[in-house]
Amino acid sequence: LNRVKTLEDDMMETSFNRCLSTIDLTLLGIGGMVGSGLYVLTGTVAKEIAGPAVIVSFIIAGFASLLAALCYAEFGARVPKTGSAYMFTYVSVGEIWAFLIGWNVLLEYMIGGAAVARAWSGYLDSIFNHKIKNFTETHVGTWQVPFLAHYPDFLAAAILLIATAFISFGAKVSSWLNHVFSAISMGVILFILVMGFILAQPKNWSAQEGGFAPKGLSGIMAGTATCFYAFVGFDVIAASSEEARNPQRAVPRAIAFSLGLATGAYILVSVVLTLMVPWHTLDPDSALADAFYRRGYAWAGFLVAAGSICAMNTVLLSNLFSLPRIVYAMAEDGLFFRIFSRVHPRTQVPVIGIVVFGLLMALLALVFDLEALVQFLSIGTLLAYTFVAASIIVLRFQQQKVSVSAPAAGGQPSPEPQEGPSAGQLKAAFEPYLEFLSDFYPGEVITVAVVTLMVSAICLCSVLVFGNTHLHLPTWSYSLLLVLFSLGFLLSLLLIWAHEQQRGMQTFQIPLVPLSPALSIVLNIYLMLKLSYMTWLRFAIWLLLGLLVYFGYGIWHSKE
Repeated sequence: LNRVKTLEDDMMETSFNRCLSTIDLTLLGIGGMVGSGLYVLTGTVAKEIAGPAVIVSFIIAGFASLLAALCYAEFGARVPKTGSAYMFTYVSVGEIWAFLIGWNVLLEYMIGGAAVARAWSGYLDSIFNHKIKNFTETHVGTWQVPFLAHYPDFLAAAILLIATAFISFGAKVSSWLNHVFSAISMGVILFILVMGFILAQPKNWSAQEGGFAPKGLSGIMAGTATCFYAFVGFDVIAASSEEARNPQRAVPRAIAFSLGLATGAYILVSVVLTLMVPWHTLDPDSALADAFYRRGYAWAGFLVAAGSICAMNTVLLSNLFSLPRIVYAMAEDGLFFRIFSRVHPRTQVPVIGIVVFGLLMALLALVFDLEALVQFLSIGTLLAYTFVAASIIVLRFQQQKVSVSAPAAGGQPSPEPQEGPSAGQLKAAFEPYLEFLSDFYPGEVITVAVVTLMVSAICLCSVLVFGNTHLHLPTWSYSLLLVLFSLGFLLSLLLIWAHEQQRGMQTFQIPLVPLSPALSIVLNIYLMLKLSYMTWLRFAIWLLLGLLVYFGYGIWHSKE
């Protein structure tokens, strides 16, 4: 269960077509992040949760995502293979964990893609005064079943099938399409910002409208949890690192650029939105178009609609782009059905995976009610982030494999001498105090410490989230538990820090290890515990299915 993947010596060798530049990757990432969320989420959070302080929510959420994204960036540069979080976990933590991460991310992408397609068709429908919906209902009929939609959404299924066709033509075509839609979407965003700042009225943040943060700190933090999901799309960059021309440089840069730009766009749009009209009068469904309409610029609403349809297209493309690649990575390692690892010789993409999962997505979008499914989206992403952060710590303190250089004149291979102490050993300064730890293998203490860190983070967050509400703890025990678990967390951090790290890597490295991955872990676990219990139930059922697939197929066919 804890087998780790051994990497080939030449990591740049691949059956994919390495054709994407840094700009291509950056735009893919922006396409994944700046989707319908920019047009929908900003208004919803401002009106219902945080007020104008939605700006602060986006800043905090951007920072939290940055922590996760930097972990992805370090991995993507070190291991330029497709499969993002699944791959990173497989290299450092172990097989079953990697399979479960991959299995969850797979569901996320399927539901995510189907949800965007439905939102897309609903948006188009509302522009035409719901003619499409009425036509379908009269000619095809409706049904009333829980979890199923009231009428089949043919438009959503059709858009998914068209997108699938385009993506199976190869990475260059998908990337080009994404450029076109991203360009339109960015043009619209620029227009919104310029127009919006002209129409801004500072009195909308004043005290008589409720002030800047009407719901206080709790409102800001609740908003942060929702805003965090706006930044979920950047793992498409890590998933397509096998198609990057120069992944060691392109992946970290693309992740940094796209996250920076996306955060900027979200913050500026929410500034504009809350300055144009008072926050409590916003229409949560189509806030931006409605705000322009109320200020007398009805034609701007059409531009906004065009922009958001293009933005939804980019999200669809990035979902359909990364899903088959993660399935490909799993199939290539033998953990999932082998048929999905076939790469088409001409287009150099995993065509069977693209077609099968495109059809599945279209089916989901056709019959399911996605409101019921959308709240299940976030748990897999948060789980993946948590594991990638833990993998960074484990990998950073692993012993480096001693690289063997070309044979010397005598025909004997001469290993390069390792400078100084190797990774995973105690630092010299701590040796007299932590004598008892020097008996273990290098890296063994680290593994135990990472597990302790995870457990204490889970306990700490549980006390924070449920302490006063579900558990009804008296104040003294609440404080005592907080102190205890924080101590456990800090002690395991110190233990990890007392060891030597890998030095002198050529690729990008995240600063402040183990502090920054540990912060990322705490944040992600906190957000996971904030989710509803239905989400956890769905999660458990899907995990059980995954374990059946793994023990029935994966564990026997694994290449390791």
